Amino acid sequence: MGGTVAGVGVTALGLGLEGPRGWAFRGVSFEAEPGSLITIEGPSGTGRTCLLLALTGRMKSTEGTATVGGSALPKRMAAVRHVSAVAHVPGVTDLEPALTVAEHLHERALLQRRFGDSLRGLLRPRAERKSEERLRIDAALKAAGLDLASLPKGSRTAVRDLERPEALRLSLALALIGRPQLLGVDDTDLKLSDAERAEIWALLRSVAENGTTVVAVCSEAPAGTVVVSTGPTEPAEPTAPTEPTDATDEAPASRDAQKDVQEDVQESDGKEAADALAEAGRA
Repeated sequence: MGGTVAGVGVTALGLGLEGPRGWAFRGVSFEAEPGSLITIEGPSGTGRTCLLLALTGRMKSTEGTATVGGSALPKRMAAVRHVSAVAHVPGVTDLEPALTVAEHLHERALLQRRFGDSLRGLLRPRAERKSEERLRIDAALKAAGLDLASLPKGSRTAVRDLERPEALRLSLALALIGRPQLLGVDDTDLKLSDAERAEIWALLRSVAENGTTVVAVCSEAPAGTVVVSTGPTEPAEPTAPTEPTDATDEAPASRDAQKDVQEDVQESDGKEAADALAEAGRA
């Protein structure tokens, strides 16, 4: 990303968020150094996305405390948003299918220059601003591992024509244009093959190694990360035994079918998080 970025440390103590439908997550405690790869691991419906948004200053927690780079949450949400960016969050950072990759990148660079940079930057000569925009985009694409030349129509490829890993990398590139100190990524391993997941995790590790603190939501955290669990802390209620059925009526589902069901549930979890975003107080 054009050099290393000074990441931020992230800590939480008894962090929780309660909305009209109950607790999205509760009792989250951890500590991570700047430049860490933090993984939010847990089953669908356990508030993973809500926790991601709370840690990046985009959802107001209701219990406990958290600190991001010296800024206390939820009191200093605006300060945390200023140093953070999010990617691949359903209902929050959705890509526009009809727009091309180049259009997305140009739009994000313009928004960054207008709202994220200093006043002095806005007053620079046009040629200098264009050069800076190109450098930002190139650095973000490199950090996200997105090679425009490999796309069907290069930078003119529409989002609807991107494969899932390519769309994820584009979302990451858009977030990285602002050179955030904290990067939040949702649904990191959703609907990816084992090889694709390995590539994405390697990519996020490289982003963290360059200084940016990364918080990534996943179903299964890889080794060597700061694992934060949002799963239930109490044992589930025992279920009543079911009556035996004929073997022909109880044939086990295939692994592929089970995987599809799990992924559908994960996607619905993202939609629920988007609803909770509005309910719990999006900044």
